[in-house]
Amino acid sequence: MYKYIKRLFDIIFAVVAVILLSPIMLLTVVAVRLESEGPALFKQDRIGLGGKVFKIYKFRSMCQGAEHTGTGVYSGADDMRVTKVGKIIRATSIDELPQLVNILKGDMSFVGPRPPLTYHPWDISEYTEEQLHMFDVRPGITGWAQVHGRKDVEWHKRIELNCWYVDHVSLWLDLKILFTTVVKVLKNEDNVNVGATLVTDEVEEKETETV
Repeated sequence: MYKYIKRLFDIIFAVVAVILLSPIMLLTVVAVRLESEGPALFKQDRIGLGGKVFKIYKFRSMCQGAEHTGTGVYSGADDMRVTKVGKIIRATSIDELPQLVNILKGDMSFVGPRPPLTYHPWDISEYTEEQLHMFDVRPGITGWAQVHGRKDVEWHKRIELNCWYVDHVSLWLDLKILFTTVVKVLKNEDNVNVGATLVTDEVEEKETETV
């Protein structure tokens, strides 16, 4: 039953969140634009419900065109492409607030598997039948994998955690995930990759403008 009313909860709380957090979001837009050239919002293709590709929104935390310079898509904790404002909004997860718009559009939910890039960890055609199960629900701003290590979790394990969530989704589980997420954000835990999150990766991964 909860799966059917979860969308209603998402809409109600997203509207409330947008109203309450609009001053912070407005200040962030101004701060991003004042510090560096380029738009305040960063858009990126992600895989969502049913394997459909959508544009995820974030506040830009890197210099414009960062993914085409330096080390490319990936960056370490001290990447010079991250702006001063970007470091702050990443540390506080303020950069994720535009995803409230994704929720209102129906692309995302507050809680669900984080939507992967279209090409990382691999193309959707390379997911196994079991792994594709993670796309049976709307992706979330936070999720079961995020509260179990977030950026430190290897991708195969991350997908396994996501699929477990799909099979056990409930109001109480979502509330547990949201509460744990708030605690981790306040403590700034698991916010930077400390190692490869794919067994074949040879570089530290902190995907440009991504989670």
